Amino acid sequence: MEVIKQLKTVLPEQLIQQNEMMSKHTSFRIGGIADIYISPQNSEQIKNVITIAKQYNIPVMIIGNGSNLLVSDKGIRGIVIQTANNMNEIVTKGETIKAESGALLSAIGAEALKHSLKGFSFASGIPGSLGGAVCMNAGAYGGEMKDVILEAEVLTKELDIKKLSVKELDLQYRHSVIPEKEYIVLNATIQLEKGDYNTIQKEMTELAEQRRQKQPLNFASAGSTFKRPKGYFAGKLISDAGLKGYCIGGAQVSEKHGGFIINKGNATCADVIALIEHCQKTVFEKFGVSLETEVKMIGEK
Repeated sequence: MEVIKQLKTVLPEQLIQQNEMMSKHTSFRIGGIADIYISPQNSEQIKNVITIAKQYNIPVMIIGNGSNLLVSDKGIRGIVIQTANNMNEIVTKGETIKAESGALLSAIGAEALKHSLKGFSFASGIPGSLGGAVCMNAGAYGGEMKDVILEAEVLTKELDIKKLSVKELDLQYRHSVIPEKEYIVLNATIQLEKGDYNTIQKEMTELAEQRRQKQPLNFASAGSTFKRPKGYFAGKLISDAGLKGYCIGGAQVSEKHGGFIINKGNATCADVIALIEHCQKTVFEKFGVSLETEVKMIGEK
């Protein structure tokens, strides 16, 4: 209660929630209770929350739109800071778009289309926020964030604001310097090119249709469960192993796409983890290929 009291001195009360179910805030619709859940409006509020957390030795977890997360059934001890609700401003200037970390990629895609800017269509259907996309160098359909990011502004462990070029971000396949340095993405600037509105719109429509045809969008999931192993496709390996449709509890390997594990409606985190491990074991036994998870697992063990 003392921590809550302190938080209320630096944040509007409506931004602070106690004992919040994380299943409400992840695309998997899975996850137990977070002790304290905060939706800050700016970087200063994030700094203040982290300062208070340090005083009381309380762990802090940063999330965006929750689209690539598997949260423990036991929930998350400490403070969860979620940026997607209130830190989502998008500003276009010429051929660049500067957006806060909580801005959805779909909203940035719509903004790019509005200004006839090409180069972002690959990301416009990814159901995540910009901060998470920068952290993992998100990509789809031959494009990656490293192709369009100009620079990002981050909050360091020392609570200093630092600007990083795309080179300094060290964006590689599903990797950036952000997690290892424990940075928090505040915003990023995207460099695009002038294009034709109708051509960009057509490309976005075609990619959206491909997603609908190939991905189980009518079920809760965290997107692609596994990273692409070198020389292989995780979905094909899982399909070739005969695992499409395989269930453990409420978790199922999608019958539509072997690379997705879905929540059929009542899956627990434990169900999903057991299914992930079964897929990894089966694929390794059959093909000698190790599958590494792309979905991020967080929360109390």
